[in-house]
Amino acid sequence: MKQIIIRKAVMTDLERLLEFEQGVIAAERPFDPTLKKGKINYYDIEKMIAAADVEIVVAELDGEIIGSGYARIEDAKPYLQHQQHAYLGFMYVDPNHRGKGVNKKIIDALVEWCNLQNITELRLDVYQSNEDAIKAYEKVGFIKHMIAMRKKI
Repeated sequence: MKQIIIRKAVMTDLERLLEFEQGVIAAERPFDPTLKKGKINYYDIEKMIAAADVEIVVAELDGEIIGSGYARIEDAKPYLQHQQHAYLGFMYVDPNHRGKGVNKKIIDALVEWCNLQNITELRLDVYQSNEDAIKAYEKVGFIKHMIAMRKKI
């Protein structure tokens, strides 16, 4: 069996990462009626690849990129115990490779990078009704912390 390799994203990965971004958006549309119609973008991936405070990693199998994720260092609110945390996002695994532990490998690599940056707190957002994603994050140690609420007026 071939081994999944997790590595830092590079500019030559950009085309595949842009495809993954659209995959993330398509997966999230059913959970978020506030998203604009048509093609949208969440990220400036090219800028993120070059940024010192962001680590984008890809999962590669047999030369094919099959997953992605990032950690972005952010300043914490002044009333919190930690000064900075890493926000995780862009978590995506090609549908043909789900259920193989790819997401865990990506998160493990991001945790390793965060440790090197002396970051001790991870944060992420997930739609409350996205039970599959919630289970996947709980499986790797995340706990529910706060629910964001909204009301259209």
